[in-house]
Amino acid sequence: MVSGTPVRWPNGQLKLPTDDRPVFDACRTLDIELEMGFIVGRGNALGEPIACEDAEAHIFGMVLLNDWSARDIQQWEYVPLGPFNAKTFATTISPWIVTLDALEPFRTATPAQAPQSLAYLRHAGDHAFDIELEVSLRAEEATTISRTNFRLMYWSMAQQLAHHMASGCNMRVGDLMGSGTISGPTPESCGSLLEATWNGQRPLKLKDGGERAFLEDGDEITLRGWCQGDGYRIGFSECTGQILGAHG
Repeated sequence: MVSGTPVRWPNGQLKLPTDDRPVFDACRTLDIELEMGFIVGRGNALGEPIACEDAEAHIFGMVLLNDWSARDIQQWEYVPLGPFNAKTFATTISPWIVTLDALEPFRTATPAQAPQSLAYLRHAGDHAFDIELEVSLRAEEATTISRTNFRLMYWSMAQQLAHHMASGCNMRVGDLMGSGTISGPTPESCGSLLEATWNGQRPLKLKDGGERAFLEDGDEITLRGWCQGDGYRIGFSECTGQILGAHG
């Protein structure tokens, strides 16, 4: 859903530490994931995978993406389903697509991959992009809770797309894929509260004097991203969503 759309508090199965059986209830540990999304601009036929070297030519452009996450629901359902209801309730994206052509001046090297990836995921050249990223949380006033950069992503978009198509999955024009959480090497560059607060053990201090281990009713999260050139900036606009209460 587009930036500015309210996010309804999710419900699902979760298991409290003191209970023997799961319950169906409101999430207690609501989180964000700072991601970039990329949009497929050219598809492939069913059963015909695309080589990693060619995968980037199938990407039209990028958006900011917040993959809202219900961590307690996720923890319970992860085995055997993987994240299911913990992820399906909301995904927020920024309002316009920035094309790869516009991002070309900011192309840079991906981090070194060790051990070396399998042959079908290898590609020569630079496949990361220098995109500055920032997350703010507004309760009574806004507090910046993360600063990082998309160039730190271990896997490139081309590798992610090539892997997705490796079994012959047919991608279609307009398909949206998320990068996964973008976190840097310091506590200030974590792309989720799960990481930044050590799963709630080290709450973040807010400007209004409050603390956050995870999100609360009424909190507003805004993702920002930009590429800084010499005298100009390529911007992604904002990716914003405000949480509505469990019964709002």
